[in-house]
Amino acid sequence: MPTKTISSEGLEPESGFTADSPTLAQAAQDLRTAAGHKAREFVQTAEVKASAFKERAVESAHHLRESAAEKAEQFKRTATEQWQDTRIKAKELQVTAEDYIRENPIQCVLGALGAGFLIGLIVRR
Repeated sequence: MPTKTISSEGLEPESGFTADSPTLAQAAQDLRTAAGHKAREFVQTAEVKASAFKERAVESAHHLRESAAEKAEQFKRTATEQWQDTRIKAKELQVTAEDYIRENPIQCVLGALGAGFLIGLIVRR
């Protein structure tokens, strides 16, 4: 079997592969075309994945917004209930204090005088 040698200009002319060969130029063109197709596929795949990611992000943001609104409404209801309870207890305390003062006026006046005297001593120092 004869051996083929590689010359400095390319492959042997008998084999049909030279630097000026149309098949080599065609192969290079085919590679460029294939690379272009792969690049477009890559771009399309990236666009599809980016779109899917955007959809998931929008969906997550919507879900988070709904959850936050529900929590805010729950806190608002709780705060309103607490405020109503506090108002009722304050009103009851006021009525109880007024009743005590009406029943024991002398003790209340003496207690107020004593408290005023102590506050006066503290403020003077």
